[in-house]
Amino acid sequence: MIDVQGNERSKRMLAAATVNGLLFALAVLAVAPLAWMLAVSFMQPGEASHFPPPWWPSSPTLHNYRELFLRAGMGRYLVNSALIATGVTLVSVLLNTLAGYAFAKLKFRGREQTFRALLGALVIPGQVAMMPLFLLLKQMGLVNTYAGAMVPGLAGIFGIFLVRQYARSLPDELLEAARIDGAGELRIFFQVVLPALRPILVTLAIFAFLGAWNDFMWPLIVLGDQDLQTLPVALASLSREHVQDNELMMAGSVVTILPVLLLFLVLQRYYMQGLLVGSVKG
Repeated sequence: MIDVQGNERSKRMLAAATVNGLLFALAVLAVAPLAWMLAVSFMQPGEASHFPPPWWPSSPTLHNYRELFLRAGMGRYLVNSALIATGVTLVSVLLNTLAGYAFAKLKFRGREQTFRALLGALVIPGQVAMMPLFLLLKQMGLVNTYAGAMVPGLAGIFGIFLVRQYARSLPDELLEAARIDGAGELRIFFQVVLPALRPILVTLAIFAFLGAWNDFMWPLIVLGDQDLQTLPVALASLSREHVQDNELMMAGSVVTILPVLLLFLVLQRYYMQGLLVGSVKG
């Protein structure tokens, strides 16, 4: 009996070690390119072009970052991306939450049909709407403005769906009690619903910020002024001018990735809580 239990324990330990070893190997494969990118950003100009390429800078330097911010104007593009991504996040969270709550808890004619139509629109590629949206913004005078760059991300069907699924878990009795106490719909929304939706709001905010920060195609189309360009567009333009300068390009990539990576790591707990709790309750 003792031998059988010992064999089972050994098998479980071997299986756990195998799974953990595979996960560690996959993690190394995922992190290795990012680690090399960070290392190259501190290398001397031309050092990364050697064969085989070095994994660590022989003489670490901040020269590439100084070139980015002092000569390439990367600070301006960083501010542009931050303004656009923050504006999109704030407005989209408000609009998507309002719409998602309405589809989940408010009764109005055509609610289910409208929501099904919105879900059906998810299969339409976003690129299809870029041309008519650009022409519409041109008539409104919003081309080459921050507002024009924000418009596509201000409300999204996926965000509405995410909030709706989570908001359906709110007890109807809680909302009815607030109405009986004389609270209006706006007061109920801001004082009762929003605090209860906090986990999914953080998740939605992360999605919105990452989408706006990493967006390349729409800012490239709508922002013709170089001073208004975002980081991804500016980095692509910089790569054409410095096609052989790998160290400078890696420094630009670090500047582009680092803010969103830090944001995700700081809010990771709330992000996972929103996804997991929403999946269980929805």
